[in-house]
Amino acid sequence: MDFDRLVPVMRRLALEAGDTIMAVYNGPDFEVKSKSDTSPVTVADEAADALISAGLRAAFPDVVLITEEQAASHALSARTFLIVDPLDGTKEFVQRRGDFTVNIAYVENGVPLRGVVYAPAQGRLFYTLPDGTSVEETGALDKDISGPLTPIRVARPDNGALLVVASKSHRDQATDDYIAHYAVKDLKSAGSSLKFCLVATGEADLYPRLGRTMEWDTAAGDAVLRGAGGQVVRFDTRQPLAYGKPGWDNPFFIAYAPGVDLKA
Repeated sequence: MDFDRLVPVMRRLALEAGDTIMAVYNGPDFEVKSKSDTSPVTVADEAADALISAGLRAAFPDVVLITEEQAASHALSARTFLIVDPLDGTKEFVQRRGDFTVNIAYVENGVPLRGVVYAPAQGRLFYTLPDGTSVEETGALDKDISGPLTPIRVARPDNGALLVVASKSHRDQATDDYIAHYAVKDLKSAGSSLKFCLVATGEADLYPRLGRTMEWDTAAGDAVLRGAGGQVVRFDTRQPLAYGKPGWDNPFFIAYAPGVDLKA
């Protein structure tokens, strides 16, 4: 894959999808439908999916494309592919909370090598550069010309005063019980893949997920976190979270800054 070509395409499509999503978000009430797994979907999800899919297929016609909204038509697994969640955090979107994201990632041999996470309601844009390091872009977020880039890096954690982030819409007792094993200075809730980015920027040290997720939920944030020096491991084996699994389901996982003393 030509990363010098890939990264600008992913960045531009994420920004364009963000505009599409915000047009719905800032407009009148919209219909919320239920998918076969009972999760919500809106016209914003569908329009952003169509936009990103068309752009990626035009630019990279030979690369397998996996998207949440077209998951039913995908093969059971793959090793190298582009993977998209056009609107991660639909529950936050429906409730008009700002922490939803556009996620686009490239996975090769099971590893998310490049990714972009865009939170359009917050104006925060995170992505991996062609060399694999991660940045947050600020400024006008022009579609064609990148603005100021700030390299991001995980913090050096203090195990006596950890900063923890957990899911806003899917937090449960099991997650709270696990977090209770740590000495926590601050616990915040966030939606969507922003949780990975908060660890990547040093705004959090630890993000445990003891609940169901799919690969399109995590790949882009995982790539950004890895590019910032962080790690994402399976909860059960502590092995790196791998992608291209049959059915696209993730096991429970922990995203963290190296130096965190992980608990059993």
